Amino acid sequence: MAALSTADGCSHRAFLAKHYAAGTFLASGPKEPRTGGMILASCKSVEDLAAALAQDPFHMYEVAEYRVTQFHVRAAGPGLESLVGA
Repeated sequence: MAALSTADGCSHRAFLAKHYAAGTFLASGPKEPRTGGMILASCKSVEDLAAALAQDPFHMYEVAEYRVTQFHVRAAGPGLESLVGA
């Protein structure tokens, strides 16, 4: 993986904002310890998500690679009920 620069971080945050506005991304943030990050997304298909992630500057400049894990939400806490069965 390539080294992370400030410019990469700014363009990555713009990428995230675009997908939050579109409703594709629901939550995101760095892992602890800082070995990467996570994105909770809601997409019609894995292919749609892969197409979105391919636009991430972190991916394009080989700063990050993605591993997608699908799951079905069966229960959610207060304020997240709309995720159940989505």
